Amino acid sequence: MTAATRRASRSRTTKETSVDVTVALDGAGVADVSTGIPFFDHMLDQLARHGGFDLVAKVVGDLAVDTHHTIEDTGISLGQAFAEALGDKAGARRFASVRVPLDEALTEVVVDLSGRPYLHYEVDCPLDPVIWGVPPYDSQLTEEFLRAFVTAAGITLHVTLVRGRNTHHIVESTFKGFARALRDAVRVEGGAVPSTKGVL
Repeated sequence: MTAATRRASRSRTTKETSVDVTVALDGAGVADVSTGIPFFDHMLDQLARHGGFDLVAKVVGDLAVDTHHTIEDTGISLGQAFAEALGDKAGARRFASVRVPLDEALTEVVVDLSGRPYLHYEVDCPLDPVIWGVPPYDSQLTEEFLRAFVTAAGITLHVTLVRGRNTHHIVESTFKGFARALRDAVRVEGGAVPSTKGVL
């Protein structure tokens, strides 16, 4: 799959959500997202902008119940589209790591396009979740979004909070770090599949 064609769409409908996403890995960082959760829309915009992806996400969920289903199902669909857009990963850099600050918060994010889904999430959340917006974004759902994404995409992701006190800053630096790590990992810099196995 060439850089020009690294694009995919996914639709997923359950009794809880209806999700339609499109991702173009070699885009201009343009996002057109609507999930009904304003803070989550803001984070998806950060993911696209700092990841250099074009992202469309149209999501309708059972927000009267909670925001968990919408956020998790968006992660599943986006991860599936991401994996399809990557194709056989020929030429992709594969590994990437980055530290991203936001004021006092500093988050380290490490990615491997390994084909093996795994999330290590070492970010302390308060016992009482911090929420923003109406309907609310629960800060603890950041981990659920990332787990859904990496499981569906088949990637290994380590997220570690180096330091931070403000939960908003921590969550935003996490999304920005994830975006930058993905941007570096999917960069085409050769022609071969980056694995001694010959497949990923």
